[in-house]
Amino acid sequence: MCHIPVFCWITATVLEDVLQTREGGQLPKTLTEMYIHFLVVQAKVKRIKYDGGAETDPHWSPESRKMIESLGKLAFDQLQKGNLIFYEPDLTECGIDITAASVYSGVFTQIFKEEKQLYQNKVFCFVHLSVQEFLAALHVHLTFINSGLNLLEEQQTTSMWPKLSDKPKLQSLHQCAVDKALQSPNGHLDLFLRFLLGLKTNQTRLQGLMTQTGSSAQTNREAVQYIKKKLSENLSAEKSINLFHCLNELNDRSLLEEIQQSLRSGRLSTDKLSPAQWSALVFILLSSEKDLDVFNLKKYFGSEEALLRLLPVVKVSKKALLSRCGLSEISCDYLAAALKSNPSHLRELDLSENYKLQDSGVKHLCGFLESPGCGLETLRLRDCGLSKISCDYLAAALKSNPSHLRQLDLSSNNKLQDSGVKHLCGFLESPGCGLETLSPLTAAEQCSHFKPSKKKKNPPLDNSL
Repeated sequence: MCHIPVFCWITATVLEDVLQTREGGQLPKTLTEMYIHFLVVQAKVKRIKYDGGAETDPHWSPESRKMIESLGKLAFDQLQKGNLIFYEPDLTECGIDITAASVYSGVFTQIFKEEKQLYQNKVFCFVHLSVQEFLAALHVHLTFINSGLNLLEEQQTTSMWPKLSDKPKLQSLHQCAVDKALQSPNGHLDLFLRFLLGLKTNQTRLQGLMTQTGSSAQTNREAVQYIKKKLSENLSAEKSINLFHCLNELNDRSLLEEIQQSLRSGRLSTDKLSPAQWSALVFILLSSEKDLDVFNLKKYFGSEEALLRLLPVVKVSKKALLSRCGLSEISCDYLAAALKSNPSHLRELDLSENYKLQDSGVKHLCGFLESPGCGLETLRLRDCGLSKISCDYLAAALKSNPSHLRQLDLSSNNKLQDSGVKHLCGFLESPGCGLETLSPLTAAEQCSHFKPSKKKKNPPLDNSL
């Protein structure tokens, strides 16, 4: 989120206030803390700038509480519908007077803004989706505390508790939210879930806006246990990573510390890791710039299972060393799919000495080489049991997409034969070829088949030819 300008502005706003009002005070440690403090800052701006109040006045007046409740309802209702912009009927439905809409925009300019489309129709939106998600989580949390109503349940029963002992536990809301987020196909509730879990931990920071619900220790323990149970269920990497962010909101780092201690001691044995521990390892590696520069699979007892577990790390690495790890065509299939799923950072890929790869593995890999996001510069497939068919796949894939490839190593693949090198020469003569180093079978075979095109001057090949 540090790459998002609005989030940087929110962070700067919060830090400025913290440094001015809390001499030597503790800085926000979680995303929820940051957004709660941002909301408090905006309430203070409204009180002093527009209401003529003083610094020492309470943050929340009845009017400002009503405003936040209305904006929270709007945020949640529209998040449920997948809407990022809203119209006058949407505001009216949430109890926001249309004539007062400009007051909402003017008072909370950093939270809610009014824009105009063509034909002078008024449209409204929050300055960023994360602000909408935060207010939506706040609305769900407040509604549950005040009435016992779980807005995330499809069939909602009513409201008021006949007596205090009938008060439902916050745990039920949290578990429902976790399940909803995990069921979401596009992850649209991931950030909402982080905010919802973080609100209980930080309830004292919203004094005057929400009712205090006692110690959060028990509720947090129950939420942590439920999330760890879900982490043991072989979730997708993206959903697992978000659950670790949720654990951070709940101030629990036990799983991460366990893996970090094993990494520091050199006693990490990936063949004995549980699914939750694998997820923790992925989360740690994604937070490490060093591992993202050069990812070496052999550091983690290189195997096909280890590669499939650590694919999210490979996706964002610059250099992936996967040689001599017993990989097969299955690895290439999953690897190509992962690398195609987002613009790839990968510049060097070494799959050498994985003799099970075979031609079918190269065919899967070519799906990535053909993709527009591929920026691979070095590809090593030495001693992978390849035949001339692989050269055909590679030549076709590299010709179909203007290639960034500069180095290609196919040496020690004894089945390539002369016809395989001939297929590669078709790529060398293509306009998009920028290859500088080619290492197929033997120097004699390369020299006998490589004939630079007279129409195009290719970059000179190095001594490996």
